[in-house]
Formats: sequence, C-alpha cells, structure tokens
Amino acid sequence: MWLSGDWKDYELIDASNGERLERWGEYILVRPDPQAIWKTARRAPGWKAPNGRYSRSHTGGGSWDRNTLPASWDIRYKDLCFRVKPMSFKHTGLFPEQAANWDWMRRKITEARRPIRVLNLFAYTGAATVACLAAGAEVCHVDAAKGMVAWAKENAAASHVEDRSVRWIVDDCAKFVEREIRRGRRYDAIIMDPPSYGRGPGGEVWKLEDNLWDFVSLCTGVLSEDPLFVLINSYTTGLAPSVLTYITDSLLTAKRGGSSRAEELGLPVTASGLALPCGASCRWEA
Repeated sequence: MWLSGDWKDYELIDASNGERLERWGEYILVRPDPQAIWKTARRAPGWKAPNGRYSRSHTGGGSWDRNTLPASWDIRYKDLCFRVKPMSFKHTGLFPEQAANWDWMRRKITEARRPIRVLNLFAYTGAATVACLAAGAEVCHVDAAKGMVAWAKENAAASHVEDRSVRWIVDDCAKFVEREIRRGRRYDAIIMDPPSYGRGPGGEVWKLEDNLWDFVSLCTGVLSEDPLFVLINSYTTGLAPSVLTYITDSLLTAKRGGSSRAEELGLPVTASGLALPCGASCRWEA
C-alpha cells in the first residue's frame, strides 16, 4: 500500500462504522466511507461536534449539515495549495491519498533533467496538474466538466503556478486523445483518473471494466518516443490493483520495456494506527 502520511493540513483522525472523521485545515468533517466497516470505539471528540457532516439519504444522494463550515477554504501540502469545497455528493474536490502519487510524479519529472510534457486526463480539480507544474513540467489538463477545469485554475493560482506552461481543455477525453494523435502531438507522461461510470457529451456510456483497455490502448498513441511514466488511478470497487498492472504490462511494458507496479492507496488513521484503503494506482515507468 502506498500511504500518504506527510500531510500537515489534512488528518484522517478516525474511521469506523462506515464513516471517516477528518481534519481539513482547521475544519473537522464527517463523511461516509464504505471501506471503514470495522466498528472501533469512537473516542475522538470531533465525532460529536464536527464543523460539517455529510449524511446519505434513504432515497439516494445526501446532504451536508454544514454547522460552522464555510463555502470554501485552502489547505496546503508541502509547497502546494488547494481549495477545498464540500460538494453535494460528499466530495471536497481533493483526494488526499493521492499525495503519494504527487510526490512520485514530481520526483520522476525532476530526476528526468529534461523538458517533460504531461497529459492529465479526467483531470478533475487539477491536483496532479498543479504538482507536475510545480516540478517544472508542461501540462495539458483535460476534463469534460467546465466547472472542474475552472476549479483547477483556482488551485493553480493558489499554488502560484498559473503562469507556467499549461493548457486548460474542456473536452471528452477519448475524443481529445484521438485528435491529438491526428495532430501528431506527443506526451512524455500520461495521468488518467477515469470514472467507474459516466456518460459523454453525446450520451456515450463509459463503464471502466468495459472501456479501460481500449482507452489505455488509445492513449499509447500519444506517448513520445522517450516516455517517462503512465499513471492510472482507479476508485472502482472490486477492481484489483493487479488488473491495472496486467493492462499496462500488456500495452506498455511488452512494447516499450520498463516496468509496472500497482498498489492500493491509503491514509493512516491516527486513532487506531490502521490504514484506510482509498482506491488503487498503477505506475508504469520506462
């Protein structure tokens, strides 16, 4: 498991009985988490009086009891800064377990000692984009949601990397990659965080189990002759990390060399000493 344990502004205080208790800067949140099925004692005082609690509805969806929670605030990870905004579907716009990947990507880019062009697909609010820009890479940030791209620009400004070499693209990721292949544009690194399920602008259905192989195969067409890495994130329940390795080994290692490694991502739980699993990542590197 790759643990993200270097945070100061974020802390997973406790996790128990289907919920997690978190500190985001100075604010305490309680959110549902289907992985925390254990029922350890909830002794941390934040459980009783959080600044905000997200509760699921029996009819679907859910809502925040915001108590003393502002609409947004900033937190830092090392020299990076991100804007947190509790959203209607329990997320905050940031996945703190991804810090392990931010550190890895920054190290790979810095150690390459050459210009690196990164393609970030399904790029969401741009934490990975910001991390790569801070390491000196040129980044193309692609997401189909205009609001998420606008939020990513806020994160870039908060981290003072908005003036770096970055393209902000609102588009369907597969269609964008197809056009980049036709244009002859190539990238030294690819990051992708595809959803488990979704619909494209034309009503196209995306299902990770059905579409991931073809999508990764398509993306190999925009890799440069001297690629650095490919990172695939998955939050699909039931999809083993090793499946991601089989995909990258078949499509990349067999043809380009290098190696693949996949692990669960996790966050250390302060109260219990456990580690909460938070999805999986696969790293292919040349």
